[in-house]
Amino acid sequence: MSFPTLLLWLLLALVCWPLALLALLLWPVIWLLLLPFRILGFAVGGGLALIQALFYLPARLLGWRG
Repeated sequence: MSFPTLLLWLLLALVCWPLALLALLLWPVIWLLLLPFRILGFAVGGGLALIQALFYLPARLLGWRG
């Protein structure tokens, strides 16, 4: 949890503590639900990096620096 997130949660706890408590209890469930999308994001990013490396391979073999 980052510092701004902690500050926002503390502000929410001051304004409406039941909602802050509910958010604190639901945070792990939401994190688990979003985990497959993070894994998919890493996979897509790796695939795009591979395609980029394949496109730049001929130029790198010819000695072009970019």
